[in-house]
Formats: sequence, structure tokens, C-alpha cells
Amino acid sequence: MRLLANPLFLRMAAVAMAAGLAFVIGLFVIRQMRRNVQQEAALGEGDPSTGSFPLHTYHAVIQQLKQQKHELLTLQQAERRRAKTSENISGAVLSNLSSGVLFFNTAGLVRQANAAAKNILGFQSPIGMNARELFRDTSGHGRSSLTVNVADGIAATIKSASSFGASDAEYVTPAGEDRVLQVTVSPVYAANAELLGAACLVNDQTEIAHMRREQELHGEMSAEMALELRNSVALISQYARDLASSKVPEANRVAADIAREAEHLEKSIGGFLAARRNAAANA
Repeated sequence: MRLLANPLFLRMAAVAMAAGLAFVIGLFVIRQMRRNVQQEAALGEGDPSTGSFPLHTYHAVIQQLKQQKHELLTLQQAERRRAKTSENISGAVLSNLSSGVLFFNTAGLVRQANAAAKNILGFQSPIGMNARELFRDTSGHGRSSLTVNVADGIAATIKSASSFGASDAEYVTPAGEDRVLQVTVSPVYAANAELLGAACLVNDQTEIAHMRREQELHGEMSAEMALELRNSVALISQYARDLASSKVPEANRVAADIAREAEHLEKSIGGFLAARRNAAANA
């Protein structure tokens, strides 16, 4: 009873009870907080609707986009290298061709020309010229043996995407040189079947035309010479027949020999002339 009446004891007892109650309350609060933290962690790991899931997804998408961008850049660089290589090969092939190659765009202007085309046509740089300026009044024989204008044929190819060809086209260079050309024009399409323009192939047939003319001239001269020889042989044959009618025995033998050789030569010349006539008719 004395202890209960002692103020110091009562004060100490009150402090102990307050401390115990605070401990119990603190322990309860700590357990409750730990439980809440565990629940939040479990929700963050298993529930895709939490805020952490979109963040992870965003980073994954960004990483994937970066990878795709890198792959796309690699493909673009490889495609540019292939295109550059193809362009270099095409340029090397065109520059070493003996035939002239021109490319006309859809507006009818020359966009590309190799060295052979410049040499054949006599222009240092035909880039930007149209077909009318380039070929002027050049005409040749088409596939139907009709005379066609080269510039009109190129314009028709670009307009209607049809092929065109002309041979033995008489062309005069800007320097005044006469040349015989063979011109072939074909449409050029892109990968999507779009018409890009027309490719013009030009071959110089001047030497061949000269050789053909010389052969024809030689043939005509040979035919004339053969005809003159035939007339001479016919005259000799007549003389031999006249001599054969002579009364001299030796003259008869000589005349027979002359007539026999003249007849053989006449047959040979006749066969040559017949062959020439057949060749001229077939040509």
C-alpha cells in the first residue's frame, strides 16, 4: 500500500505502461507497413496493369526499333554498294562498246551517250540534244523497206513504246563527213513497268557500204568485160568457120581447133554472165 501511495512509483509505473503500449503500437504499425510493402511488390511483379510494366515495354520497344534501324541502314548501304557496282560495270561495258549507245528520256532529250556514239555522230557532247537536232534529216530503210526518218522513229518509240529500226541511213556529221548508219531504237522500262525512255543503238556501216559498192562496181565491170570477150569470141568463131570452108587441108585443121576453143570459151563466159544475172535478180 505504501508503494501505491508513493508518487515516484506511480510515475515509474505510468512510464512503463506507456512505453509498453508504444512498443505494441509500433510493432503493429511496422507489421502493417511490411505487409503493405509485400503486397505492393507482389502486385508490381504479377499485375501487368501497374506502372512498371509500360516502362519495361517502352524500353523493349525502343531497343527493338534501334535494332531494326541498324538492320535497315545495313541493308541500305549494301543496296547502294550493289547499285554503285552495277553502275560502274554498266558504264565500263558501254564505254568499251564499238557501237554507239544513246538514251533518250521521255521528253526526247539525250541523257546518256557513250564514247562510240560521240565518235560516230561527230558530237563532242550530245547530252541535252533532241533527236531532231542530233539526226537532222537522216533517213533510212525500215523493216518494211520503206524510207523512214530516224528522228521521227525515235519520237514514235518514246510516244508509243514501239521498237524502230533503220538501216543504210545516210548521215552527215557536223564536220561534213558522209557516213552510213544502222539505227535501232527500243523502249526502256523501269522495274515497275514504267516507261523511262528509249535506247538508241547506232552502228557505223560506212566501210561495209563502201565494200558493197566496190563489189557491185567490180561485178558490173566484170560483166561488161565478159560481154566484150563473148563478142570477140563470136567474131573469132566466125573467122574460124570461114577458114574451115577453105580448100587448104592444114587450114581446115587449124580452123577446127580455133572453133573448138572458141566454143568452150563462149560457154564459160555464158555461164558467168548467167550467174551474174541470177545474182542481180536475187539481190
